[in-house]
Amino acid sequence: MDRHLFLFGGGPPFTSTMAREFSQLATVRKGKVSLLILDRTNWKEYMTKYTNLLKEFGFTEFQYIPLPTVPVEEAIQHLSNSSGIIIGGGNTELYAKYIVDTTISKTIKKQFVAGVPIAGFSAGALISMENCVISAKDNDAKVIKFRKGLGLIKDTVIAVHYSEWMDESHLRTAVKTLKPIYNFGIDEGTGMYFCNNKLIETEGAGVFSLKNNHFEKIE
Repeated sequence: MDRHLFLFGGGPPFTSTMAREFSQLATVRKGKVSLLILDRTNWKEYMTKYTNLLKEFGFTEFQYIPLPTVPVEEAIQHLSNSSGIIIGGGNTELYAKYIVDTTISKTIKKQFVAGVPIAGFSAGALISMENCVISAKDNDAKVIKFRKGLGLIKDTVIAVHYSEWMDESHLRTAVKTLKPIYNFGIDEGTGMYFCNNKLIETEGAGVFSLKNNHFEKIE
């Protein structure tokens, strides 16, 4: 079964092409698209940013899983019946705590292997990696942090909000430390689509990669 992963360098919405492709992949499956997000003030009002473009492409069935308010077992039940999974943006360390460090992670990986499309925005993209690298600009300690991710993609490290946070040195440090085969700095308003661990296309402002000690924009 093909494995589909969409990574975004910032918060929602989807980019247009990625929204269409995610919707097409979800539509052929039974169930609703699940949104894993943090339970914070006014989170319900924010959900249309994730769903509006998907609705334009004909997908209208969604279920919301605000963490940690929704119990783990209930979250797992929803995810197990999902036609697609979206992991939202926000506090990366909390997303990792409530998803990677719980049995929710096993269900996400099982669904991913079964062909359910998964999309991660900012924090959601970071925790999708085998190695989740958190920028000093993304935590209270103001230091780069390395921790385990979901492992949906191997041998790859990413940085999000790349140009906006001017995180070249962050990505360079991550590459030097982990020595991955691939590395990407993803700008806000930019999406990447991977199928079976292979980059298929990008869309949006910009994706950059460190090659031969220089950052190159991927066209």
